[in-house]
Amino acid sequence: MFDTITLSKDARGVATITLNRPDKHNALSGQMIADLSTAIADLEQDRSVRVVVLMGQGRSFCAGGDLAWMRAQMDADSATRAAEARKLADMLGAMNRLPKPVIARVHGAAFGGGVGLCCVADHVFATPEATFGLTETKLGLIPATIGPYVLARIGAGAARQVFMSSRPFDAAKARQLRIVSDVAPVQALDDAVETEIQAYLVCAPAAVAEAKKMTLEQGGAPDKAATDASIAALVARWEHPEARAGITAFFDRKAPPWAHDTASN
Repeated sequence: MFDTITLSKDARGVATITLNRPDKHNALSGQMIADLSTAIADLEQDRSVRVVVLMGQGRSFCAGGDLAWMRAQMDADSATRAAEARKLADMLGAMNRLPKPVIARVHGAAFGGGVGLCCVADHVFATPEATFGLTETKLGLIPATIGPYVLARIGAGAARQVFMSSRPFDAAKARQLRIVSDVAPVQALDDAVETEIQAYLVCAPAAVAEAKKMTLEQGGAPDKAATDASIAALVARWEHPEARAGITAFFDRKAPPWAHDTASN
């Protein structure tokens, strides 16, 4: 049914979405965004589903934006860039509002859009070895489309520590920032997720849905204005000369023109 993800459901009402591009470190392509949007819509309508687990196949959870997608954005016009950003924003918004608890199981890399996926989950378990990062500024871009969801999760003060420097950080730091809820060794990760699942399975499903809705409505969830502003900011950034220079340097495996050689100091 899907090209880039798998969706399974068990008899208890536990659905598992697995990002399934392991050779690409589960980078978010246009097709994966579409597949996730379809899966979320299916889960929203399926009354038998009570809990959703989000995980990645292979060595990474999600390494951010797909390289082919980035190449396409270099040559796209503003309207196309805005439309592509809107698809990602709509998918994140739908997962954020999904009236079922979403548990993210994170290992390996979670960069860019991978951090965004964590921030629309209700509970995030990560291994100590998991690596997180908002690396967009290194490419001349900004964490725009995911930004409203990351800011809603961690707040402006914490965001100022990680939005600008592009420096990766570990699971302990991600927990301090509230991106991650709990850290568990890889051998105990599935058990930790299962314990959380079982807690939801003794709760009234409609009450869980209404409790989640209340937290979003009263807790400052991103609204349409914030989403629109993030898309406009991304489109403007793509049109800045830095973006083309940064993306071109990345594909040419060269340092961008603004990179300072710290090794010489």
